[in-house]
Amino acid sequence: MKDTNKIFYLLLFVLALAVNFAGINVKFFTDDPGLYASIAKNLLYKKEFFQLFTYNRDWLDKPHFPFWAIFISFKIFGISVWAYRLPALLFFVVSLVYTFIYTRKYYGWEVAAIAVLILMTAQNTILSNTDARAEPYLMGLLIGSIYHIACLEERFTYKDLFFAALLTALAIMTKGIFVITAIYGSLLGQLLFQKKLKTLFRVKWLWLLALTFIFTLPEFYALYIQFDLHPEKTVFGKQNVSGIKWFLWDSQFGRFVNTGPINRKVSGSIFFYLHTLLWAFAPWCLLFYYAVFKKLKGIYQDKKQAEYYAFSGGLLLLLLFSLSRFQLPFYTNALFPLFAIITAPVCFDQLSKFGTKFRLIGQWVFVVLLPTAIIVINILLKPANNVFFILDVALFLIIIIVLITKIKEAHKKVFFLNCAAALFAGFYVCTVFYNEMVPYKGQIAAAGYASQKPFDNFHLYALTTENNIFQFYCKRPVDLVPIEQFNSFKPKGISIFYINEISMDYLKQSHADFKIIRSFVDYPKENIQLNFINRETRYKVLDHVYLITK
Repeated sequence: MKDTNKIFYLLLFVLALAVNFAGINVKFFTDDPGLYASIAKNLLYKKEFFQLFTYNRDWLDKPHFPFWAIFISFKIFGISVWAYRLPALLFFVVSLVYTFIYTRKYYGWEVAAIAVLILMTAQNTILSNTDARAEPYLMGLLIGSIYHIACLEERFTYKDLFFAALLTALAIMTKGIFVITAIYGSLLGQLLFQKKLKTLFRVKWLWLLALTFIFTLPEFYALYIQFDLHPEKTVFGKQNVSGIKWFLWDSQFGRFVNTGPINRKVSGSIFFYLHTLLWAFAPWCLLFYYAVFKKLKGIYQDKKQAEYYAFSGGLLLLLLFSLSRFQLPFYTNALFPLFAIITAPVCFDQLSKFGTKFRLIGQWVFVVLLPTAIIVINILLKPANNVFFILDVALFLIIIIVLITKIKEAHKKVFFLNCAAALFAGFYVCTVFYNEMVPYKGQIAAAGYASQKPFDNFHLYALTTENNIFQFYCKRPVDLVPIEQFNSFKPKGISIFYINEISMDYLKQSHADFKIIRSFVDYPKENIQLNFINRETRYKVLDHVYLITK
């Protein structure tokens, strides 16, 4: 590989890393990160480690590992949004390391560098590293466990056994037992396509299962002492709820088949993720579809492939997601390292005449579309400060000029341009767009007002559970009063209640007795509407949130 190409891979890697970390200190603008951070904060307040609480109530919805990681970060660095995101970003970096060493093992150094850049520049990777939930953790844990299982399949070592089991257990304690679909499914596919299925009965796999179970015991213990040991607790509106049963079935498999206590009321489309990936895995989605087609064709024609782990694990879990009715765009992020590994050879290999044209068109679409979309958004948004936008444009133009003059190979030139276009869009969203949105999250302003010294002795309450940004930014615990109980509720001393516009309408219709302390402008949705982006029409989609007292 030419030194010029190496320099560009390194340059784009550094820029991509900066873009993915650019939103580390952006205030929360969606509810789930506020919830995760609030639960971890409550671990500090309660001096607890194994039992999870929100609004001072028992909480059973996700496994424990991300909360433990955030708790440790809060313990070391203090409670802040950047300390919340730091563990997730570190696991994202872990995913980059494992994606590189895995791809290098089967495809060589340059394809490995391409796979890492694909992973770093996928749009939902960048978005999720700011709107951090469980997915950045899973990105590192899934590809890491698959890498060590691949090494273990070739040659038994205690190191690979240990890390395969540990990373698998941590993945299970992050998202639930279903993650083994990708991890063990990748092994099953590798052995199936290599016609080595009988090797599944080797003792080393039993050791892997046993050690994984041992490493997962902290999760079982935490659930047992909080729920199974206390059948009198009311969870999901009923008693005798087993935390262990929930973990083994309801938390994910029950949710996917819509039989668990948490379910979606609507039926999902089996094609949901096919069109979702068009933007979530942009600008690489079209090449990913072509790479899957090419891989399937090679398997059908019985052509030997370099490896089958990424294809088997990634597609099997994607199929499970698609068949479920609980479908959210960020679910597939955990599979992006596998998708990047599948896609990277298509960006590097010599292809057929059709493949070469498709590769060129599939990238130029986004080279043009992403910068154009950002420029249009900026015109509509009219941000108060254009410094970051100007910096973004300047860097993008410099990269284009250097690429045109220094890189000779046409397909590599387009690949680097595609990376640059993706980073241009990602940097703008993290440094300009999100910061324009945050001032319209009334929960943050309300929490800041309620945390002032004159209100130090006031008890804080929320009337619904979807107010977790408020819960996190308040500097003391917040309790929950179900809105239907507001009229009959007798607060202890002087109290402040946080409510949104819908709750305000409910209280008015029920003729509740309350006094408004202060109202705050709020954009109530998490999905971004065009009317909000356009500064001229933004007022049409804004409402208010309130602090009230009885």
